[in-house]
Amino acid sequence: MALQAKKNLSSCTDPVEKLRLQCLSRGSAGIKGLGRVFRIMDDDGNKTLDFKEFSKGLSDYGVMMDKTETQELFSVFDKDGSGTIDFDEFLVTLRPPMSNARKDMILQAFRKLDKSGDGVVTIEDLRGVYNAKHHPKYQNGEWTEDQVFRSFLDNFDSPYDKDGQVTPDEFMNYYAGVSASIDTDIYFITMMRNAWKL
Repeated sequence: MALQAKKNLSSCTDPVEKLRLQCLSRGSAGIKGLGRVFRIMDDDGNKTLDFKEFSKGLSDYGVMMDKTETQELFSVFDKDGSGTIDFDEFLVTLRPPMSNARKDMILQAFRKLDKSGDGVVTIEDLRGVYNAKHHPKYQNGEWTEDQVFRSFLDNFDSPYDKDGQVTPDEFMNYYAGVSASIDTDIYFITMMRNAWKL
């Protein structure tokens, strides 16, 4: 995936796609990594970024764009013209497009994890779904069962707000990165069925 993104980057002119490809060239967690940088830039914690914060975040993450491209990109995300962009909306727009078949499969996996059916996956939901006793750190006594569950949830949880609860959007964001590395729906669906025993 990373090599393909780098290859596609050389011929890309769309600013959103260019940013997406630069993130994906870092692997499936590239968009999540940019999210982490932006959350650090959000000094006042209002979950929005002005142009200065946005520009500095791109630079700190090593995204190569000139000022004109950065301004154009910011304008795309600043849909209401307020001079700020909503952070969550930014990430949703940035994640690679997925077919409905892929989205449905991701939501099936989420529902399997969400044993309580309340729309949020927690440590309690993982009991009986995920066996922590096979984790190496549990086996060597380094971690408790709850620490293994929390580590598992942290893979999907928002990097800015690791609260031990995973929402459908956070789960979808994680799998958007994975999806970008898989060419065909059939292969993605097979991978999800096997991984989640669906």
